[in-house]
Amino acid sequence: MKKRAIVLGCGLVGATMARELAADPEFEVVAADFAQNNLDKLRNGSGIRTIRVDLSDPGRVKEIIGDQDVVLGALPSRIGLQTLEAVIRSGKCYCDISFMPEDAMQLDSLAKKHAATAVVDCGVSPGLSNMMVGHAVSHMDRADRADIYVGGLPKVRHWPYQYKAPFAPSDVIEEYTRPARIVENGNIVVKPALSDPELMDFPQVGTLEAFNTDGLRTLLGTVRVANMREKTLRYPGHIELMRVLRETGFFDQNEIEVKGVKVRPRDVTAKLLFPRWTYDQGEEEFTILRVSVDGLEGGKTMRYTYDLYDEYDRTSGTSSMARTTGFPCVIVARMLAHRRFAEPGVFPPEMLAQRNGVFEFMVDELARRGVVVHTNVRELPE
Repeated sequence: MKKRAIVLGCGLVGATMARELAADPEFEVVAADFAQNNLDKLRNGSGIRTIRVDLSDPGRVKEIIGDQDVVLGALPSRIGLQTLEAVIRSGKCYCDISFMPEDAMQLDSLAKKHAATAVVDCGVSPGLSNMMVGHAVSHMDRADRADIYVGGLPKVRHWPYQYKAPFAPSDVIEEYTRPARIVENGNIVVKPALSDPELMDFPQVGTLEAFNTDGLRTLLGTVRVANMREKTLRYPGHIELMRVLRETGFFDQNEIEVKGVKVRPRDVTAKLLFPRWTYDQGEEEFTILRVSVDGLEGGKTMRYTYDLYDEYDRTSGTSSMARTTGFPCVIVARMLAHRRFAEPGVFPPEMLAQRNGVFEFMVDELARRGVVVHTNVRELPE
């Protein structure tokens, strides 16, 4: 009997997840979204059944997932937690990439009560990056440092922003405003977004600039690493542009009055930026991820380095960010549907990676889909 899967949210990444699952003859796939244009793109010969529904209503979410074996979430972060709770209360398996601002682990007890298994933050970063940290730490006697660098960028740079975004406007702007939690000497430290800029060279793309973002999330409480941070990568110059917009107030959420009309500056900014920040059909882009973990293993100081570089897939017309974000979620969703992981509770990816063979399985499955992770382990000099 086929497994039944439903994808909640069918934007760029959600649609890729739905197509990837539908290509597997073992699955019947339903795609749910409120935007009819998103659903229309999935209808042409895909075998995917579509439902137009208001996914901001937890009651409607419960209705449409009632007969499903596994649920995949690709919704905006603002409704991530309420959707997670609705799925858990329905006792369903869930794999999610919504990057919700709240702590999803607060629903762990509820998931255990309803015998539901939920894997959250299961994209590229957070997601695959968490698995890399978890995998390295599981081999170490003591972890001293973990650095995560991640970015998605257009291959061709265009003035003035030299950037385009595959996600919802509100979620992208959050990267420039949400304070970043990092770990220094065993203590959680909060720094402003866009802080601690540094330049890094990558052989595939040249020099990029990196800045602090709040991407460690569950890693802050699930692994013991003395120093840990996540940084987002952009083309040089982007940090200064975003700092100017932020300090001028363009990202503020408090309403201001303009000619008798009350508006939120962030809404106006998103409206103006995103025609410029939206990828054109077929526009080529790339995703780059580097995770480095240093620590003591068997009396030696070791460094685990994980590198991923992926580009737009011309054959399928699928963006790299959709592939690298959506594929990890689909791979884990398959595990849940087939009960290869069935422990009730809410789990971040790093906890799965510490279980025997899970990280290797993820890397192998990604490689089958053309997304290659290079792992290097070496001893550091004294």
